[in-house]
Amino acid sequence: MAKTRTAEEKSVLRKMFANSHFVFSNFSMAKMEANGFTMTMAPAIESIYGDDMEGKKEAYARHQAFFNTHAVAFNFIAGLCYAMEKDRKEGKIPGETIDAIKASLMGPTAGMFDSIFFNCLRVIGAGIGIGLCTEGNILGTFIFILLYGVSQSVIKWYLLEVGYDLGTSFIDSIFNSGLMSVATRCASILGLIMVGAMTATTVGFPLNWTINIGQTSVVVGDLFNAIYPGILSLVIVLVMMYLIKKGQRPLTLIVGLMVFCLVGALLGIF
Repeated sequence: MAKTRTAEEKSVLRKMFANSHFVFSNFSMAKMEANGFTMTMAPAIESIYGDDMEGKKEAYARHQAFFNTHAVAFNFIAGLCYAMEKDRKEGKIPGETIDAIKASLMGPTAGMFDSIFFNCLRVIGAGIGIGLCTEGNILGTFIFILLYGVSQSVIKWYLLEVGYDLGTSFIDSIFNSGLMSVATRCASILGLIMVGAMTATTVGFPLNWTINIGQTSVVVGDLFNAIYPGILSLVIVLVMMYLIKKGQRPLTLIVGLMVFCLVGALLGIF
């Protein structure tokens, strides 16, 4: 059962819900949904921190970190972060806890909601809609929008409220029981695991450089993978992390990496 909310809380949730529909605004491969998430959190940050400019700066910077999940699960995490930002303002939790919980949730929720909406609801809605449209019935278009589009918007509102209610009760319970440090540590570990798994499955380094020695040909990429599978992908990720820590802009690194790959492809290395 939802708790009683103040008029300000209701107003903030409505604004967050409206902003959450722009989840892919200013989407970039460097931060993905970070800009959309920051935009969604803006009403909450302004309400919570008020004239506390340092608190605002810290909160905005916190939500500009890399973030990516399904557009519907997005609202659950946003509601959770709204509740946690209130506790952060009151000094109950550190900002690192919010970062850790965001990182730990984005992977599992993305997989779960992608399966529900992309692989199930979208297919069902498209099947019904296409069937009607092939018969010249314009209702097929509206049925697809209703089943796949409107349903997402309704669930986004529900999950935003659930995330906010759950966040408040969850944080209060573990704070009172003294488990906050344990929960933060567990969330941090899970977040690192999810980021590592995402890196392993999305980053590739297809080195096809072949060295001919007499009658024998050796593919350099296979040689490295025999020593440690995926080691070249790991190296490129660590190099990018090092350069970002040194102050290099992500866009510069993306363009540089693109040029490097194009030159390597022309030379037959990739």
